[in-house]
Amino acid sequence: MPQSHTTASTLHHAAADGYLTAADSYVRGRPDYPPEITAWLRDTLGLTAGKTVVDLGAGTGKFTPRLVATGAKVIAVEPVAPMLARLSDALPQVEALSGTATAMSLPDASVDAVVCAQAFHWFATAEALSEIRRVLKPGGQLGLVWNMRDARLDWVAQLDRIVNQAEGDAPRYYTGAWRKVFPAAGFGPLQEQHFSHGHHGAVEDVILHRVRSTSFIAALAAPERAKIEDQVRALIAATPALRGKESLTVPYTTAAFNAVKR
Repeated sequence: MPQSHTTASTLHHAAADGYLTAADSYVRGRPDYPPEITAWLRDTLGLTAGKTVVDLGAGTGKFTPRLVATGAKVIAVEPVAPMLARLSDALPQVEALSGTATAMSLPDASVDAVVCAQAFHWFATAEALSEIRRVLKPGGQLGLVWNMRDARLDWVAQLDRIVNQAEGDAPRYYTGAWRKVFPAAGFGPLQEQHFSHGHHGAVEDVILHRVRSTSFIAALAAPERAKIEDQVRALIAATPALRGKESLTVPYTTAAFNAVKR
């Protein structure tokens, strides 16, 4: 049976505070996903018409259209109300539920896949995996997806250092701490693929709004946020590849993981 924990009790403070105010920047600043993800969803996760998939930690629905395009029925689960409202407005055909990784309010063995895009590091616990396993059918797939800036470019590495100084205790993909829950009871081994792509757009969107959409930065007091933005603007002004540009492409790598429910 579905669990009944409250959403607030399981939501990290950086997510609860930051994403309440960052929905606009999230929509403008977050990159899309590479075209290879379409084949990965179909061929690796087996998503086609007639299947049901949960977009867990769906946010404003940045990844959700990729799931809709498979033809599968999509259920979006998200605890932050302003983000869920954005998703519902943009994708009225998607069933949108308020919930968390430990309380999805879905029947046992009812879905073919659970996908977490830019989200699993927030709830990488045995309790969350138990709830995911509960709602998955036997042989169902857990999919984990992250977009990361490609820090092999020096200015990208500098941008990451500016952002990371404010992370506090917020969970992050790059630390690898989320991997500690694997191997996980009831799941097969974690498989991994990587794809390269770029986020093209106005500098204000692909750099500044991307930084503003970072939960722990959005959760800062206004003076601290202003200091971060000043450092980012100083980096732009000091970098020939960025200075004076109206638009640019930020390089990204997408990591995609999957594990099968035994």
